[in-house]
Amino acid sequence: MRESNLQQLMQQHGIASYDELQQRAHDDIGWFWDATLKQLDIQFYTPYSKIVDLSNGIQFPRWCVNGKMNIIHNCLDKWQADEHAHRTALIWESEDGESLHLTYEELHRHVCQCANALKQLGLGKGDAVGLYMPMVPELIIAFLAIIKIGGVILPLFSGYGPTAVISRLQDAQAKAIFTADGFLRRGKPVRMKPVVDEAAQQVSSLQRVIVVERAGLTDTPMQTGRDHWWHDVVPQQSTVAETARTDAEDVLMIIYTSGTTGKPKGAVHTHCGFPIKAAQDMFHPMDVKPGDTMYWMTDMGWMMGPWLVFGTLLIGATIVLYDGAPDVPDAGRVWQQVADHRVSHIGVSPTLIRALKTHGTEPIRRHDASSLRAVCSTGSPWDPESWLWLFENVLDSKKPILNYSGGTEISGGIVCGDFFRPLKPCAFSGPVVGMDADVVDEAGQPVRRQVGELVIRQPWIGMTRGFWNDKQRYLETYWSRFESTWLHGDFAAIDEDGLWYILGRSDDTIKVAGKRLGPAEVESILNAHTAVAESAAIGVPHPVKDNEVVAFCVLKSGQSASEKLRDELMQSVIDELGKPLKPREIKFAKALPKTRNAKVMHRIIRAAYLGSDIGDISSLEDAGTVDAIKNAV
Repeated sequence: MRESNLQQLMQQHGIASYDELQQRAHDDIGWFWDATLKQLDIQFYTPYSKIVDLSNGIQFPRWCVNGKMNIIHNCLDKWQADEHAHRTALIWESEDGESLHLTYEELHRHVCQCANALKQLGLGKGDAVGLYMPMVPELIIAFLAIIKIGGVILPLFSGYGPTAVISRLQDAQAKAIFTADGFLRRGKPVRMKPVVDEAAQQVSSLQRVIVVERAGLTDTPMQTGRDHWWHDVVPQQSTVAETARTDAEDVLMIIYTSGTTGKPKGAVHTHCGFPIKAAQDMFHPMDVKPGDTMYWMTDMGWMMGPWLVFGTLLIGATIVLYDGAPDVPDAGRVWQQVADHRVSHIGVSPTLIRALKTHGTEPIRRHDASSLRAVCSTGSPWDPESWLWLFENVLDSKKPILNYSGGTEISGGIVCGDFFRPLKPCAFSGPVVGMDADVVDEAGQPVRRQVGELVIRQPWIGMTRGFWNDKQRYLETYWSRFESTWLHGDFAAIDEDGLWYILGRSDDTIKVAGKRLGPAEVESILNAHTAVAESAAIGVPHPVKDNEVVAFCVLKSGQSASEKLRDELMQSVIDELGKPLKPREIKFAKALPKTRNAKVMHRIIRAAYLGSDIGDISSLEDAGTVDAIKNAV
């Protein structure tokens, strides 16, 4: 790895080993993040006087103190001065095969036009603007233009219904929203504008709606004075626009995550926060370089959407954006995109790979995936069979799977695979450099070779600046259990070789007769059966053992539910985990409740099974999957 970005950082600072670098980053967080900003060439209008100020406590650090910068200068403006302007910034592809390539110069011009349109519509610094759009080029342009004028972006999942959109727009007091008439999925139009119309009736702050014509829905209603077609207000603008000079710690994004109960949490991020951490994660463990091409399957409403945009553009790499289903027209679509666009890094979920695996290797063999340097993954724990299938058939058993896990409030990853250290199936190499992470027991003491809580001991530049208008909830969520230590809410383990494993949310943990059991431990056994496509395990109350396991299995195409199959699956769990952890029952369901980025929602499964209040389901891709659990056999 002599040519890697991390190796170059080590050479610049006379550091002999990866372990030495990690230790120095923990011991002196100011040195590390200052060095990272310089390595990424993050430019400031006014330099910061101090990299970090902890006078308000570890929970509320101030970064790049007194510095002035707008992250859009670093994403676009600075690239216009040299040959980099002619490199490809964005590749877009639609489900039906339509495509568009934009260079950094072309993207910059479009962003300037959109910024000018926003200013013409009366929007400016500090104004919150929603993004409720399909994955189309205008989404990226609007995203960047809002920040360029000093505004605050509110990314919204494109599958949200009115209630979810209303709650987020109201909380942030949004003044405008970008949307589309609709989008096409599997050839059929799905309307979006009616959701915004319903929201606008209840969000008094909302003054402007900008609509992209995407699905050809010519009967889309438009309210005079409030609603504007993109094609009527953006293309006519000047291609030159000034970038607002903002403070490094000015808010640039509020991105909402769903809680188990109560209203969604609005994680607050700043110009020198989320974007820097996103770029650092790509640049260091993933080793993305200028000219590389990153394709991450996501939606802009999830943190991996903004992460993809900021990280690639700050590095000078290329974004691949896809608006469509990953298996249209067939299961080879993903690998065709890798070949067509010479993708160097692709981000997938284990859930997607489990689905594609059922189609065999022929869809892979049809396409040339040799451009890949790595496959990255996030969203849920791996099972060994699916991990090995991807490693052997897509990566020829030679290139790494960079497992990646963190969160919206992290601005990226806590742990990740990398090019420096060996990997085992389903494992992470360890913490991302700069993340002082550990695994601890219930008393907060470090543990190895056993399951514990994932914690972080030092602040990092991408750490959320809190929850929007809810300081106390932020403190209770992450800082209330261990003194001056971030409790992330994931179970993790570190094995004898120092490799890390994330075992699911700790609030999903099943405690059976005093033994803590992660859902992934049961699910990996069930998923290994040739008849099972995917599964989910939950804990349900038991008067003596605290909890018992109940498992739900989705079967592969052509497989049928039967008592014989149920008995086989039950015996597999008993053989692996022992009789004390035998499930109460194993049920067959047609689908599992998941978010758009393929995270299985265990709390919703548990509530549906028990008949209790399901709570917030706004993040579900398909609300109908709740009934699939209720109707499981």
